Amino acid sequence: MRAVIQRVSEASVTIDADVVGRIGTGLLVLVGVEAGDTPADADWLAGKVTQMRIFADEAGKMNRSVAEVNGGLLVISQFTLLASTAKGNRPSFIEAARPEEAVPLYELFLAAAESLVGHRPERGVFAADMQVALVNDGPVTIVIDSRRRE
Repeated sequence: MRAVIQRVSEASVTIDADVVGRIGTGLLVLVGVEAGDTPADADWLAGKVTQMRIFADEAGKMNRSVAEVNGGLLVISQFTLLASTAKGNRPSFIEAARPEEAVPLYELFLAAAESLVGHRPERGVFAADMQVALVNDGPVTIVIDSRRRE
């Protein structure tokens, strides 16, 4: 599984002109599921995302996690994170998991993240056409891949 996390001062997701998820200070998390990913990948990734120390402490140093600052989580499924751009100029998404494999792992990621931060993450709708708005704080943007744990 792959995630792009962005520290935000606010973020929202809109579907058909309806805001379906919104947070203030916290993390916007874009999650892509790769074919062959497992529940262990979802659990590991949720732990890594929620414990990443990228929020300021009293001294202004990035030393606190989203859980420690009681920040929000907005989690959006995004298969395009698995794009292969090696050949030509049209990305291939063959490495992205099919919905029947991806949806359960996305839901498992959400459940694991909820248990780690103590509140329900806001979310988009799997496979929907979504508009995501954010104010990236910093900017801070980090890519995490469960297949590159070393």
